[in-house]
Amino acid sequence: MTGRSDARGDSIARNALWAFVAQMITSAATAALTLYLVRALGAQGFGVLALAISIGTVLLLPGDFGLSASAARFIAEHRGDWPTITALLRDAMRVKLVVTALLSVALFALAGVIAQIADSPGLTWALRGTAIAEFAQSFYMLFTGTFIALGRVSVNVRLVSAESLVEAAASAALVLLGGGAAGAAFGRAAGYVVAALVGLLLVHRLVMDRAEGAPAHFPGGARRILRYGSALLVIDAAWQLLAPIGTLIVGSILGAAAVGVFSAPARLIVFLHYPGYSIASGVAPRLARGPGSEPDVGALTAGLRWILLFQTVLVAPTIVWARPIADIVLGAGYSESAHVLALLAPYTFLSGFAPILSLSVNYIGEARRRVPIAVGTVLLSAGLYFALVPPLELTGAALATDIAYTFYVVSHFWLCRMLVGLPLRPVTIDLVRCVLAAGAMAGVMALFGTHKLNAVQIVAGGAAGIVVYVVVLLLTRAVTVAELRAARTAVAGKLRGRPAAEPA
Repeated sequence: MTGRSDARGDSIARNALWAFVAQMITSAATAALTLYLVRALGAQGFGVLALAISIGTVLLLPGDFGLSASAARFIAEHRGDWPTITALLRDAMRVKLVVTALLSVALFALAGVIAQIADSPGLTWALRGTAIAEFAQSFYMLFTGTFIALGRVSVNVRLVSAESLVEAAASAALVLLGGGAAGAAFGRAAGYVVAALVGLLLVHRLVMDRAEGAPAHFPGGARRILRYGSALLVIDAAWQLLAPIGTLIVGSILGAAAVGVFSAPARLIVFLHYPGYSIASGVAPRLARGPGSEPDVGALTAGLRWILLFQTVLVAPTIVWARPIADIVLGAGYSESAHVLALLAPYTFLSGFAPILSLSVNYIGEARRRVPIAVGTVLLSAGLYFALVPPLELTGAALATDIAYTFYVVSHFWLCRMLVGLPLRPVTIDLVRCVLAAGAMAGVMALFGTHKLNAVQIVAGGAAGIVVYVVVLLLTRAVTVAELRAARTAVAGKLRGRPAAEPA
């Protein structure tokens, strides 16, 4: 597919590329700001800021009520029907204005009380800045979700850039002027307020201005968005609990030091999720049913194939070079993290598939079927941690994470298979081919060493491993020479600023 149409939006490849760019922008800005704030605020001040943001994150969950993802599902179903999309957006914004405003005002008003309970006077104004930030972030999420649903992820780069740059500049300036944790919180609020306003302007210009005579309401729109959002709220709540459960149980059994050793690799793995999230942003909206259109199962199958190719090449180094990665990236004091990183290889691999499978079910309109899976994953995870951590310590924690995440991803895959007839055979064949290629890549990299590596060994071993990986893919026909040439042409066209034919 080439070009763009109002009904279909950009191609999957273009949307995936822009989603990845947006993730890189926000990651770079967040990393730079965090490094500054850690030093400028000190442990005490940064702890106050982290506590305020954590409380705000808990607030955002009921404040959003799953409305952003719910609205995105209905918008994707009516892609190209601008009056209906405009009416749905108006309904979603009205509901958000009421629900999110009530919770944000409550947090702002009760900030002093919460600070007293926490015995942290400096928390009061940090919470008030967070209350403003969470209110604006809720609308920011609605607008970014809207453009993903419309297949216009490139627009989100403007929103992400506005939020990241304003937050970084405002937070640094306010802290420099003596604002402390509260200054950083209000800088964060400034970033989301500006981004929400930019999002509102873009929604008006790119969506609402195309909808002459759009109704003020979509018939039953608010009720439908709320009903579907309620299921997503339960799922989001379960997902938010999934990560802290392991941390809390490990901490209660093994102590704080073990939490640091276990959490550090998990934080590192987060950056390996980005290719999967990027592809999901391009593919998942194509699964929405609409007038005259059915879920694009071919797009989902192709998306899973490309994620297989990306995730297997990422997993090999985390197994073979776990020790050098821990030493170089995490630094001194994290030698035990290498063992955890290697054991978390199944989690690293599967993490790329979770976004595309779960979001696809959302857009199909069957989010309620995800509720038992999400709740079951949380319960399974807790049970596994309690069963495996006491006898096996951090090895048990890593195994518990792998098993729980395998249940989550496989369950969603089977759900997609049931709902839209996702074919099993081509995915299985591609999986076998990619595992063979990753195994060959890991073997070659191991020849360069597995513990202490210098820069030359890392560069040479990485290059040799990738070459072998690609050769095995070609020999097993997991990819073809024509596909590699097409990918090279598409990338070259982007770099030269020319439109190039992109795979759909």
